[in-house]
Amino acid sequence: MDLRQFLMCLSLCTAFALSKPTEKKDRVHHEPQLSDKVHNDAQNFDYDHDAFLGAEEAKTFDQLTPEESKERLGKIVSKIDGDKDGFVTVDELKDWIKFAQKRWIYEDVERQWKGHDLNEDGLVSWEEYKNATYGYVLDDPDPDDGFNYKQMMVRDERRFKMADKDGDLIATKEEFTAFLHPEEYDYMKDIVVQRQAYQGGDC
Repeated sequence: MDLRQFLMCLSLCTAFALSKPTEKKDRVHHEPQLSDKVHNDAQNFDYDHDAFLGAEEAKTFDQLTPEESKERLGKIVSKIDGDKDGFVTVDELKDWIKFAQKRWIYEDVERQWKGHDLNEDGLVSWEEYKNATYGYVLDDPDPDDGFNYKQMMVRDERRFKMADKDGDLIATKEEFTAFLHPEEYDYMKDIVVQRQAYQGGDC
């Protein structure tokens, strides 16, 4: 198949493999997506490029000639072709996109970890997270932007406590990942269900 057909197939696989219910963005740190680009295949495939390649790799592709892009894409396709039969199946595409999503999640956790481990002890306490995320709100309980940050803080605290398996209000890297991305962890499923069932509510 040519490159355009491949991208169209990739677009469909992305939609089926990673579709989630639309959520109201109600956190100070929004849930990460596979791309910050608009997902509109009628205009371009930029979102799918980011989902498929990763945002940084997609930027690199933008700088390549069509011939260089084709050569590099061929190398990536060979990684996707798990059974090495020379064809990429829908399941292989789904597996690759899930792999790209997990890579994105761990990169996101690393970025946020640096901003929340304020004392650099290799752990993030609830107090550190609260101060880094809501410190300015605690000083100004009635911000001009109209958001109810105190309600968000209550939801975040509830989620943090659920992610914190040993209940010491101090998160390891794994617990912090569960806090930021509860959909990836079975023991966080109640938070995910509440969030989807009560969008905009106190959950």
